[in-house]
Amino acid sequence: MKLHVELKGSGFPILCLHGHPGSGSCMTVFTETLSQRFMTIAPDLRGYGKSSTQKPFAMTDHLEDLVELLDSLKIEQCIILGWSLGGILAMELALRCPQRVEGLILLGTAARPRGSHPPITWQDNALTGIASIVNRVVPGWQWNIDAFGRRSLYRYLIQQHTPAAYHRLADEAFPAFLQTSKFAHDALNRALRQGYDRLPNLSAISVPTLVLCGECDRHITAKSSQETARHLKINTLKTYPSTAHLFPWEIPDEVMTDIQDWLTNHFAKSARCQE
Repeated sequence: MKLHVELKGSGFPILCLHGHPGSGSCMTVFTETLSQRFMTIAPDLRGYGKSSTQKPFAMTDHLEDLVELLDSLKIEQCIILGWSLGGILAMELALRCPQRVEGLILLGTAARPRGSHPPITWQDNALTGIASIVNRVVPGWQWNIDAFGRRSLYRYLIQQHTPAAYHRLADEAFPAFLQTSKFAHDALNRALRQGYDRLPNLSAISVPTLVLCGECDRHITAKSSQETARHLKINTLKTYPSTAHLFPWEIPDEVMTDIQDWLTNHFAKSARCQE
C-alpha cells in the first residue's frame, strides 16, 4: 500500500511513527524541530489519516508498508521515533530489519503494553464529546478546559491541562480520530486480545534506544515502559512526573531537549547523523 507521508528537512533520516488513533500530522511536535538537522519522514499508517483503505488488515501489514516506504525513498538506514503504537512498530522493525535501524526513540510505549485505565462511563463519553467539539471551535479556551476537559477522558491522557496541549488536541488529535478507520481499530484490538508480548525478543536489539514515558500514563503505564527499557541492551530511560500518555504535548520543550541531547550524545561521531 502506498502511504501518505510528510517529508521535512534534509540529512540523516528519522522515521516518525504515530500512535492510535493518529496520523503523521500528530508528529509535528517532533518533526518541526528535528527537521532542522535531519530528514523527518512521518507517514500516515495504513487505515489512518490519508492512507485510507477499504479492506481488513493485520498489524504485520504496517511493517510491510513501512519497509516498502523506506525502499521507495531509497533509505537504507534510519533512526525510528515511535509514539505509543508507533513505538511498538519501531521495535518490530528493529527486530525484522536490524541492518536498517541505527537507533530507536520510544515514547509512551512498551514491548508488553499494560494499561490501568478505569472503566469508561456514559458521562465520560458525553463530557469528552462536548469538550472536543468546543475545543475544536475555540482551541485552548480555558473555560472549556476547566468546565469539561478536566472532567472528560482527557484527564487520563494529559495531566497538565494547558491551552497549548488543547491546541494540539484540536488541530491534530481531533482530525486524526475522525480519520482512523474501523479496520485500524480492528487490527489493533486483535493484536491486543492475543496478548502481545515481545519482551523475550528485545535482547536481539543492539542499537542505542531512548525510552521516554509519562509517570501518570494510564493507556500504557510507565511501569510497562520501564520494564521494556530494562530488557534493552543499550538504553536511556526517563520518566516525566505529572504527565500522562500525551506528555510530548504537555511538555514539548523538555521532551525535545532530551531527544536532541540523546541524538547528539549517541550519533555525534557518525558523519551520517551530523547536521
